[in-house]
Amino acid sequence: MNAIVFDLDGTLIDSAPDLHRAANLVLRDEGLPEITFAQARSFIGKGAPVLISRVMQAVGLADDPAEHARLLAKFMEHYEGDPELTVIYPGVIDALARLQVSGAALGLCTNKPEEPTRIALRYFGFDRFLTAIASAETLPVRKPDPAPLHHVFAALGAGTGLYVGDSEVDAETAERAGVPFALYTPGYRHTEVADLCHTYAFDHFDQLPGIVERHFAGVTA
Repeated sequence: MNAIVFDLDGTLIDSAPDLHRAANLVLRDEGLPEITFAQARSFIGKGAPVLISRVMQAVGLADDPAEHARLLAKFMEHYEGDPELTVIYPGVIDALARLQVSGAALGLCTNKPEEPTRIALRYFGFDRFLTAIASAETLPVRKPDPAPLHHVFAALGAGTGLYVGDSEVDAETAERAGVPFALYTPGYRHTEVADLCHTYAFDHFDQLPGIVERHFAGVTA
């Protein structure tokens, strides 16, 4: 079985505007200086708790566990709900549909909390394509630990396959899992493409079905 697992934020959707908005609503509530969009975008990748830690550091707050928990809860209150500013990257739906028609099994492996993940899948219609999901709460560990990725491939009935992501976290996850990695270059990475471990790189989702076809035919570009 051909199995493809996707990251979510920075890969299928550009959620940075909503994450930036939610973080600044918290800071505004607290009477603290707001962060820039560039800062918010750079904080994405290791889940909401790490994002809040980075926000706290950016505005000069000590990362006290109780204060972190309180601000994280406020952040989730602002962030949960239908996306207001998040958009799908161009070509994603068509690529998923083509892969599904080809008989590929499709899954999701994200560090995003479960409830916003489920909301995004339903809101954008991804739930009709992605049949196995690992979110932040699925296992005790998160990416770049390879366990969530292995979990999704197993749920799809495949020992391995192709992982599609956008960031340093995704590249490390794939490498540690021993899984070929397709890098979506417009995502949230901070590293030059040549310096990230990857098997394939693409800048538009209309390229992905061809990559998948070549990969599973045993040809590595």
